[in-house]
Amino acid sequence: MKNFLTAQEVVILREAHYDSRFRKRADRIKAILFLNQGFSFEQTAKLLMLDEGTIRRYLKEFKQGGVDLLVEDNYSGSESFLTTVEQQQLTLYLKATTYHTVKQVVVFVEGKYGKKYSIEGMTHLLHKLGFVYKKTKIIPGKLDMAKQEQFKKDYQTLKENLNPGDKIYFLDASHPHHNNKSSYGWIPKGEERWIKTNTGRKRVNINGVLTLGNGENDLNGPTIITRLEETINADAMILMVKNIEDHQPEGEIYLILDNARYNHAKKVKSYVKRSDRVHLVFLPSYSPNLNIIERLWLFLHQKILYDHYYETFPEFKTAVINFFQNIDIYKKELKTRLTDSFQIIPA
Repeated sequence: MKNFLTAQEVVILREAHYDSRFRKRADRIKAILFLNQGFSFEQTAKLLMLDEGTIRRYLKEFKQGGVDLLVEDNYSGSESFLTTVEQQQLTLYLKATTYHTVKQVVVFVEGKYGKKYSIEGMTHLLHKLGFVYKKTKIIPGKLDMAKQEQFKKDYQTLKENLNPGDKIYFLDASHPHHNNKSSYGWIPKGEERWIKTNTGRKRVNINGVLTLGNGENDLNGPTIITRLEETINADAMILMVKNIEDHQPEGEIYLILDNARYNHAKKVKSYVKRSDRVHLVFLPSYSPNLNIIERLWLFLHQKILYDHYYETFPEFKTAVINFFQNIDIYKKELKTRLTDSFQIIPA
């Protein structure tokens, strides 16, 4: 008897053995892994200091219950587990209902199906059913999916009808605060990684635009223009438009931007009206997912704020300035992030 386990089953059993706190459970797993490697019942029994009958029983019960049965803490030969149909029902239920802990799922399954799982056993089952433990995402409550889809169509039409020299820019402001953020990372088990923090309330006001590169063969990638302002208002928006006009002396300029009040200010519209090249294209309300420069702001936070401590606000501001002054070092990363593959968020 050899190689009766799939590669995935071997990985699952090795992980379960590593995490196991119970000797008997660990012995069951080792017995099946040894048999899978070609060891005889007698050899396996000697290695584990068990009798041969116990090893045969472990294999018999494994054949009856599979990996799910083997990794259960409250394992017993007569214990029953969710059938295939019940697993399908649980999958549908969990797709519609979010539980925050595995224990909550264990309680639900026991109440619904009368079958008891351990925390480890249910964790394995959830992975098997295609679930992972991750943070929920917050989205605006007034999304309009139809308008998002229409924007995608309008954007594609605009893009396809650009003349040589015309460009589309994505414009937005960001306000990173002088306060770092904790993030995930690989840390030795049983240890903590401490990051200093502060209570800084000052922020850097950044106004920025980006225009994408001209396809996969454009080695330069996106072009990014930023300005640091005391405050972001209509005057700041006009200064940014002037910067863009200086950067692009010829061709039409299409600015895709959100519906912030200052973007609709009369003086902004008056300035744009006097220009024969600048056109404002407003995004659907509550749709930051459609503004590509939002991804740049997220990247900035990841590089500057996550797990970085700045004693003073000037140090923090300098780090932000240096990020943009040396942004070419991130060219490869940004080229794959800053693309017009828009994600539509369901309403």
